[in-house]
Amino acid sequence: MEASAWLTTSLIYLAAAVIAVPLAKALGLGSILGYLVAGMAIGPWGLGLVSDAEQILGFSEFGVVLMLFLVGMDLEPSRLWAMRKPIFGWGSVQVLGSTLLIALLGLAAGWSWQVSVAAGFGLSMSSTAIALGVLGERHLMARESGRAALSIALFQDVASIPILALLPLLGNAPHVAEAGSAATALKAVAVVAAVILGGRLLLRPVLRWIAKSNSREIFTATSLLLVVAIATLMQAIGMSMALGAFLAGVLLADSEYRRQLQTDVQPFKGLLMGLFFMAVGMSIDFPVVLANAGVILAVLACFLVLKLLVMWGIARGMPVPREERPVFILLLAQGGEFGFVVLQAATLAEVLDASTTSILIAAVTLSMLLTPLLLMLVDRYAEHTPRRGRKAQVEELSEPQEAPVLIAGFGRYGQIIGRLLYANGIDATVLDHDPDQVEAVRRLGLRVHYGDGTRLDLLRTAGAEQAKVLVIAVDDIEHSLQIADLARQHFPHLRIVARARNVTHWHELRRRGITDIERETLGSALTSARSVLEALGWHPHHARELALRFRQHTLQQLEAQRPHYQDEAKLVAIAKQGRRQLEEMFAQERAARQARRKEGWGP
Repeated sequence: MEASAWLTTSLIYLAAAVIAVPLAKALGLGSILGYLVAGMAIGPWGLGLVSDAEQILGFSEFGVVLMLFLVGMDLEPSRLWAMRKPIFGWGSVQVLGSTLLIALLGLAAGWSWQVSVAAGFGLSMSSTAIALGVLGERHLMARESGRAALSIALFQDVASIPILALLPLLGNAPHVAEAGSAATALKAVAVVAAVILGGRLLLRPVLRWIAKSNSREIFTATSLLLVVAIATLMQAIGMSMALGAFLAGVLLADSEYRRQLQTDVQPFKGLLMGLFFMAVGMSIDFPVVLANAGVILAVLACFLVLKLLVMWGIARGMPVPREERPVFILLLAQGGEFGFVVLQAATLAEVLDASTTSILIAAVTLSMLLTPLLLMLVDRYAEHTPRRGRKAQVEELSEPQEAPVLIAGFGRYGQIIGRLLYANGIDATVLDHDPDQVEAVRRLGLRVHYGDGTRLDLLRTAGAEQAKVLVIAVDDIEHSLQIADLARQHFPHLRIVARARNVTHWHELRRRGITDIERETLGSALTSARSVLEALGWHPHHARELALRFRQHTLQQLEAQRPHYQDEAKLVAIAKQGRRQLEEMFAQERAARQARRKEGWGP
């Protein structure tokens, strides 16, 4: 492409996005639908400003690769292993269940079983890009619906390997498939093993060497090179590029360079994801849609209904909260970008003819277009449902703040800290990412800003560079650790005071060098224990002293466990030893107290 043509095309894309996306968000439609509409407007069947949608779609799919890379970096190998049951359990239920129902419907419509199965495979796929994009916009990635959707999306990427290997067996040249399927499987296993071993042995030393150059742009280039290299390797053997990038992200999840990599890759991911959605909008073949409108709408309605039924059953079986189920179900009921790949592969294997493939691809594309609209309708319905009430609409923090204290999270824990500070004339900037919570607290007369503390730009706007103290009081443990990592890396002058939800959370915060940590239930539980002792007749002063001794012993034991907190056997041994020491200490005190009583020296 000539330089002038490239500049003109870039101008068209950027202008379309800048116009369409803000308008869509102002109308409450969301940015994804804005990108899709922008693509339709400038595409070959709109204004005709851009004609080569396929080339742009292929390039912009790299945005999905970058997104999976970032998702992988939020999942340490231990967490991924803990998700193995929902990934392979419910993921297989979704893919196989949807494929079976769609195939049965195809048979009932008169298709051959080969065509029905191929169509079932293609239509069973969901859009990872739209699903994770919407979950990110709604701050649901750390919730049950987000984890459940991620599990199923990951299984779809894994399932792509056997699906592509099976498609030629359904076509007219099964012997070719039999010869190549075993070699393809061996290549897949070898490449995955190479990525895992290479990630463990080479990635960190290379990143450490690059970091020593103190060149920010070279580190950014290294980040992109890493993702591009793995994606290219996966594509060369016919595997999912996104799956390979996800594996690389998981391998770097516990790396000291994790936050830096995320910061470097995030802007490229956002731009390419927007370009991907625009390319999907441009790829809608309106002549095919108009010529076969009735058939396409029938296919669209049928496969959406069948997948909605499957997802409804899965949502009831998985621990997805009732209020999050509609979003979870709709996001995975739509068709997906990998459905294009499966359907095209089925055409090359001579399972599907060109006209059938065009109809199915049109139905998949329309389902991706309809999903944001259906989500908007669900939101409107929820707003007028008495059970949930109207969702608060609040503006994100945009004006720079200056206060000596920054509080991230203003739930039941953060509010107590904030109220004490306000009562003593100490100003604090408060961030909370729950709009309903922000609105409720504002009604009480407290100044709270809507914003996600895991975003570096919002921390800067909130005044983290000028503040003296950062209070981390968010409910979600993963978000708490992300904020701690950002603060330690970008605002090392801040003194961090953190809330720990449990012992594991306490250890993770201590591992990051944070010392001002309070376990949220320890103090209140000890106060209740004092009340129990007093109710049994113990002297209030004595009960208070016992509670303080217990607290001191507990903190000492946590410090003793800290070097071994990932060694379960060692932790159990230290806990048993600590319990014996505590019992012996209290037994000695009881004996000494009884001796004093006998001598008439104490109560």
